[in-house]
Amino acid sequence: MSNISIREMIDAGVHFGHQSKYWNPKMRPFIYTTYKKLHIINLEKSVTYYNEAQKFIEKLITANSTILFVGTKRAARLIIEKYATNANMPYVTSRWLGGMLTNFNTVKKSIAKLDGLKSNIASTQSEKITKKESLRIKKQIAKLDKNLFGIKDLQKLPDALFVVDTRYEKIAIQEANKLNIPVIAIVDSNNSFEGVEYIIPGNDDSMSSIELFVKNIANLIIKNKNAIQKPSENQTNKSTSKSIKKKQVVKVQPKSDNSKISRKKKISKEATSISKDKST
Repeated sequence: MSNISIREMIDAGVHFGHQSKYWNPKMRPFIYTTYKKLHIINLEKSVTYYNEAQKFIEKLITANSTILFVGTKRAARLIIEKYATNANMPYVTSRWLGGMLTNFNTVKKSIAKLDGLKSNIASTQSEKITKKESLRIKKQIAKLDKNLFGIKDLQKLPDALFVVDTRYEKIAIQEANKLNIPVIAIVDSNNSFEGVEYIIPGNDDSMSSIELFVKNIANLIIKNKNAIQKPSENQTNKSTSKSIKKKQVVKVQPKSDNSKISRKKKISKEATSISKDKST
């Protein structure tokens, strides 16, 4: 496991929340103080909760599960695309299409349509088709590509979502909750962690803060994938004449609702204790 240090978080500006007047009271347990009307996030909490999320991600990758990276806000798009691609994971950066999870069969049909159009345009390059028809097909491809390129290889529903900015991606979170797909999310001081099972308290506006988390999670996925795929010395010797059998995949089951409730109670208790300390 490769943990992120508090020093790295400070350097990336993870501790900078929003102006106090825009805060979400549910985030009280994660606020350290207010400085010049700006909320400062408690980085000790950020480290603790990030480590919990990291352990869950390791379990997912060990079980050969898929994590869908979601970040459609401008500050997150290129970062999500870069590191999700590096980790060979699906991603959404353009726009969350309503029903992308809850109506996944329709999405798969759209992906098949995109593949068909690409095949058609390739096969008709040598044939005589009008410029108008060619332009129409290319426009269709561009539109579908923009929305579906990051999930073009997604054959089934993802096993988890990793989200940047819960307010921006509230529809994605709602759909995941309906299907009992666990959500990991960077949650800023102005947002709610409702529907998020693994919270990472931190700045979700700064590109350096977003990149710190996304990069480390992507590297964690790559590291664990490599560890699974790397054969032992004995297996290597045996594989000179025989191919190594693939490991049986065991899917990690999402945590139960009771687990979610206990996590929320934990945060609620922290909020209560903070309120008592302030009153004294």
